[in-house]
Amino acid sequence: MSQQSAAPKPSLQGVRIKARKGAVKAHAKHEPSIFRDQLYKHLETVPEGDFDGFTNKLVQAGSTLEFLKYADALFEILLVGGLLQPGGSYLDDGAPPSPFSIFKAKEPVEMADIKKYIDVLNKLIRRYKYLQKPLEESSLPTLLQYINRWTPIQKEKLSTALGLLIAQGLAGANCLQSLTKDHLVKNDLSVEVLTLVFRAFLAEQSMDHLSGILRRGGIKDLLSFFPPNKREDRLLDEHFRKEGLPQVADFWTKKQFGVIKEATVKGIHDMLENEESSDDIITFVKSQQAERALPEAELIQCIWQGLMSSIDWSTRPDQIEGLAVREIGKFAPILGAFTNGPKIEVALINIVQVYCYEDTRIIKAFPQILKVLYNKDCISDQAIIYWYQKGSKPQGRQHFLKSTETLVKFLQEQESEEEDE
Repeated sequence: MSQQSAAPKPSLQGVRIKARKGAVKAHAKHEPSIFRDQLYKHLETVPEGDFDGFTNKLVQAGSTLEFLKYADALFEILLVGGLLQPGGSYLDDGAPPSPFSIFKAKEPVEMADIKKYIDVLNKLIRRYKYLQKPLEESSLPTLLQYINRWTPIQKEKLSTALGLLIAQGLAGANCLQSLTKDHLVKNDLSVEVLTLVFRAFLAEQSMDHLSGILRRGGIKDLLSFFPPNKREDRLLDEHFRKEGLPQVADFWTKKQFGVIKEATVKGIHDMLENEESSDDIITFVKSQQAERALPEAELIQCIWQGLMSSIDWSTRPDQIEGLAVREIGKFAPILGAFTNGPKIEVALINIVQVYCYEDTRIIKAFPQILKVLYNKDCISDQAIIYWYQKGSKPQGRQHFLKSTETLVKFLQEQESEEEDE
């Protein structure tokens, strides 16, 4: 008897589960609006401008409402003041804008005012740490791809808020990738938003900090935020200087120099491996310079690095110094083509000094290397004397000055003889 009464239970249970699943599907699309209405009940009781009150109510709401399940809806409400439909327009169901959102901030936009809103979000996310991931990975990228839907003042509010969110470590720079979509890049919209984000960020943090965040966020190419017909370093530089963010222009130039330096060093190395002539190498370096000119001292450093990287040092220890002097003598025409002034000659001597200091196998060859470079007209006697008297680097200075005493004395005597004549 007990077995018979137990038998129908599984089928009843199954029916109940099916009905529930169906009901869930039917209600699914209305659920974010139910969540919104419940959240509004908490927020409506707070007087406008009472940021502590909003913080407390949101933290309280998190204990009863499903913040994780409705994270996207939550951030739409708190950032842009209401639920959005696919495509970025507001859900048109007669609901008023949220009592609390970034879009409620003062006009004209003030950084100090937006910070009060960010402070509320910061406290909320610190209380419910699971909210940070959906904010970074889903909400912000989605809102940014609809940035063309907002009015100029709303754009400014949202962009400023985003700069502060990133500066406070609540979001990474990866969400900015959304701005590189074609429909946003045209008409300068993306670069306008990016500029506002950077301005807010740099009011709080350094350029070094921003460059690290961009690197970690996979933002390699700032030109991809510009319209295709404006993707030139010169225009990027002009834009950020005009916007009062010269540190962004300098950062980009430095980053591009890094790319050119790598290409120059590698190019010289590969050409020497392929036994190409000194003239070909000089032509290659000059063509690199025509594309984007490196400062002289950095250029000569690259040339030196490229030349040195091609030397095979696997010889007997007692022969390494001789090898260094011989190879540098061979490379002299290449170096000489770019040492055309006292400043760059002193820069080359310092490069050699630091190189010999770091590779102790050839530290003793330093005076001989200088002599070779002098004999081959890469550096002048005045450059060597200036370096000796006041231009040397601190690395191993005493050793190098002592070891070149004789050479310098000889050059000074020669100079005074010439003057006497």
